[in-house]
Amino acid sequence: MSTEPTQVAERPAEAAPPPAGHAPRFWSPRRAPAALAAAVLLVASAAFLYDIGAVRAHHPAMHWRRVLARQLATRPLDDTWVLTGAGVAAAVGVWLLILALTPGLRDVLPMRRSHPDVRAGLRRDAAAMSLRDRAMEISGVRRVRVRLGRSRAHVLAVSHFRDLDEVRADLDAALTDAIEGLGLAHAPRLTLHVIRPGRKD
Repeated sequence: MSTEPTQVAERPAEAAPPPAGHAPRFWSPRRAPAALAAAVLLVASAAFLYDIGAVRAHHPAMHWRRVLARQLATRPLDDTWVLTGAGVAAAVGVWLLILALTPGLRDVLPMRRSHPDVRAGLRRDAAAMSLRDRAMEISGVRRVRVRLGRSRAHVLAVSHFRDLDEVRADLDAALTDAIEGLGLAHAPRLTLHVIRPGRKD
């Protein structure tokens, strides 16, 4: 009697969830500051170019440029108005540099990437509401306040019955699991406080 080799189908191994690696923040388009800066530069450049063209065409310079030139020539550098104008210009320049070098969108927390070409984010208020709903499921919890940052999740819970240590232990386990379930690239550390209703919260 001949025996034929038996083929056994192998099940593909399930892909492990990707580790929480480096995930940069989402960049904000910042349309309003960009449009404002572009509009101011456009108006100022157009005014100067028009005035320079008028002077080259043997027309007198505009009144505002004559006044500005006279003020710049006569006022000392330590004058209050000169220092105020320089301070305002420096502050606007620093503000524009900060907008150019920082990503913005602080309300969107980056999530773990399961595919290299796909990025996902979770709004900060939605994540905080999810943690609050999970905390309210714990027996003895009357009220919960959650402040969620990029590195920490501050949770203040008010318990009106049960031992505080028991409530704190249940909350710690539930919220730690809930934070992991959010799928964030940088899971925030949990800071938990449980108090009685009589204390100020």
